Amino acid sequence: MTLEEVPLPDYCVFILRFLVFAAVHSLFATTGVKGAVARLCHGEPRGYRLAYNLSSLVLFGWVMAAFRSSPVLYFAPGVWSLVMYLGQLVCAVILVDCLRRTGAGDFLGISQFGAGRAESPRLVTDGYYAMVRHPLYLFSTAFLLLNPVMTAQWLLLTCLAAAYFVVGGLIEERRLLKEFGDEYRRYRHRTPFIIPAVRVRRPHSP
Repeated sequence: MTLEEVPLPDYCVFILRFLVFAAVHSLFATTGVKGAVARLCHGEPRGYRLAYNLSSLVLFGWVMAAFRSSPVLYFAPGVWSLVMYLGQLVCAVILVDCLRRTGAGDFLGISQFGAGRAESPRLVTDGYYAMVRHPLYLFSTAFLLLNPVMTAQWLLLTCLAAAYFVVGGLIEERRLLKEFGDEYRRYRHRTPFIIPAVRVRRPHSP
């Protein structure tokens, strides 16, 4: 067997596929690509967001199809697995609430098919958005970490996703600064990025 015929290890294939997913997912979310599509179609197609989500879902399935036979690193025994599943359920409920506050229809790409005038964008700073600027990324990472059966594939996914969330959050903030200006600068100044701040109350001196 020559060097060219040596197959890549499964974890390398998984990482490469994830990088392809991250690049494509980020590229088609940029205003430049959206603008190019809008110019070709004489206006942004109503189904752009929905098609973007569906294609991302298919591409993510392609990523997860790699390294399926990865070893189990640990599993939470007995009641601890139930506790971790409960934690995942709490994270899922919080994620749904965050989407509701920012507009689940817009996120999923469904509202673009509705009739009527679209509402002007609003900066959401209440609820979990008062805790951190990117609660979707925070609780998605927590959901991944709370999986009671941790395989090598899932651990790789968690690490890669956490890094991608940080990069994606920084890119998203550039768009939000252009869209909301000083309002977002004030919000960014008082609200942590992804990790919640721990505020310690100092006792008043007598």
